[in-house]
Amino acid sequence: MSDAPKTVRLLRDVGVPLHDRTRLSARIWLPEDTEKAPVPAVLEYVPYRKNDWYARGDSTIHPYFAEHGYAAVRVDIRGSGDSDGILRDEYLPQEQEDACELIAWLTEQPWCSGRVGMIGFSWGGFAALQVASLRPPGLAAIIPCHFTHNRYTTDAHYIGGCVLASEMLSWSTTMLAYQALPPDPESVGETVWAEMWHRRLEAAEPFVHHWLSHQRYDEYWRHGSVCEDYAAISCAVYAVGGAADSYVDAVPYLLEGLSCPKKGLIGPWAHYYPFAIDPGPRIGFLQECIRWWDHWLKGIDNGIMREPMLTVWVSDPAASDVASGRWAGKWIGELSWPSPEVSLRRMSLGENTLGDKAEETGIRTRAKGEPDREATKVDEESVLRIVGNQAAGLECGLWCPLGTPFDLPPDQRREDGMALCFTSSPLPTAIDVVGYPTAILALSADRPVAFVAVRLCDVAPDGTSSLVSRGVLNMTHRDGHDEPSPLVPGKVYEVSVSLKMTATTVAAEHRLRLAVSPTYWPWAWPSPEPVCLSVFTRDSYLSLPVSERHARDGAPRLFEEPECAVPLACEVVASAPSDWRLHHDVVTGRHELEIRLAPLSGDSAAGRIRLLDTNLEIEELQHDRYSIVADDPLSARVDCHRSLSLERQGWAVRVDVHSTMTADGEVFRLVHVLEATEGSSVVAARSW
Repeated sequence: MSDAPKTVRLLRDVGVPLHDRTRLSARIWLPEDTEKAPVPAVLEYVPYRKNDWYARGDSTIHPYFAEHGYAAVRVDIRGSGDSDGILRDEYLPQEQEDACELIAWLTEQPWCSGRVGMIGFSWGGFAALQVASLRPPGLAAIIPCHFTHNRYTTDAHYIGGCVLASEMLSWSTTMLAYQALPPDPESVGETVWAEMWHRRLEAAEPFVHHWLSHQRYDEYWRHGSVCEDYAAISCAVYAVGGAADSYVDAVPYLLEGLSCPKKGLIGPWAHYYPFAIDPGPRIGFLQECIRWWDHWLKGIDNGIMREPMLTVWVSDPAASDVASGRWAGKWIGELSWPSPEVSLRRMSLGENTLGDKAEETGIRTRAKGEPDREATKVDEESVLRIVGNQAAGLECGLWCPLGTPFDLPPDQRREDGMALCFTSSPLPTAIDVVGYPTAILALSADRPVAFVAVRLCDVAPDGTSSLVSRGVLNMTHRDGHDEPSPLVPGKVYEVSVSLKMTATTVAAEHRLRLAVSPTYWPWAWPSPEPVCLSVFTRDSYLSLPVSERHARDGAPRLFEEPECAVPLACEVVASAPSDWRLHHDVVTGRHELEIRLAPLSGDSAAGRIRLLDTNLEIEELQHDRYSIVADDPLSARVDCHRSLSLERQGWAVRVDVHSTMTADGEVFRLVHVLEATEGSSVVAARSW
């Protein structure tokens, strides 16, 4: 950690008044002498409770910015933490309008120079982009991390037009618990906090009800999806993502779509800031932020905009010790994106093979407007069929990894055994796959509703199958997510399945494997009936993006070692190790995936901690179960439980939420139960 150039003073709870008399609660770190020499402000704007759940993480970031000459401002959005109002859903227009008022307030403060930046990961990254699209005066630059450009295709609700079963209810249950927590009496006052809490409890509603009411890409999802109008963003954007994270796809899409000043960074990381998350290498991310702020908020020409537009970590799984949390690999730099140095290699599908001789396979793609085909006798000579096992996908890893080893998908050989697999010969030389692999598949299904899941794996000489990338497509969404149409059973459709952005070295003597299945639980909610999927190999292929150079001309600057401010002191009061378990009842045929997480302060072993500066104890437990019977898609069931508590001397509150999701052939069925207690008294008991 470097010596701090400035001393910092903390304003613990600052009320920001909005035009409708709502008070947003801010925590502000100011460098010394701002009254004499105002500084730019850096804003993080999220619903994740600055005084308790995220206090320790915030303490490593925002004081660091203040030490380096910025007013660091952390605000709870309306209806969260210590802010007034009700949190009714994600990314509502009210949320963005509040942020614009907040930025105007910041520019008017005597300690602010009038220039503002925004930073955030996940919800905070979304917020930065959405607010930037409104062009509030004063907002000059943003650093969104682990964000999306499209709320429907790349967020915790749908995947390829399928309900994202592993996240939709789980995330809704988490947010229902957060909605139901009270503000801190020490911040809002002993006479106010209980009244605010009761209003929240009365207004709380599971977000999943909104999400399942919009199963197509409609105006609900278009709002807040910056891909609808990239030109609306004019401030400078530094987009950051991680290969292990669920949102990495958005970084290249943003670089391709934006016309404002822009940079991109993709490392190996999971879902947090790159100075403090595995897989590594971790980098001096906060120093990189300071360079960005110095250039765009202070006007210092430090050369950051003369560096590659996109810097990417290319992982080398064959040389990595995944259990250590640090991946082997190299940084490469791209002067532009899409990169002219990335070429597309076609690999044809044969009878369980994957090869390069596409010109000999009769590959063709459907011309625009050309009708789909019926299966023909010639097609039948090159068709492979699979009836999906509903348990396929249970070893898919977390959709949104949090940086622990069990978050990531393990050896995929068992998964491969439940899919149609097309495997190449050993590669004569290593290749770098950088970009979006795409599977162009000629498919038919025997049911009107079906999806296809595609995985690309790296198969080592010893047979180990490591996931490189994957994608899912609801085939009723084959022509777009806004107007689905059922399949005609037996009809051949040529579909394009885009796989997740990857940057991976596939070593010499390793093989590539493309795995195809009509099931992928619990990522994709199953089709209502078992599906027999037919793959017509003669008209199917893999388009593989291969980088032809290693950092020539666009060599990236090496990153510094991680630095941060000293975190708030805390102690672990009770441990609750996270785990991931698979159960199989051989009598009933039911498979169950059980995930327990205790994610406090990034410590996977901490179930309950005490923040020593405020003597506040926090407890969080998450328990999710995903179960299904191998031959019965209507047996799919998700159960989620969240338990959150806050306690200091003389004050103790707890929120418990239980949610269940099932479906029949026509509708999804949800049950939610919420109980809030103060001490031993039940304050609210609600069910939906």
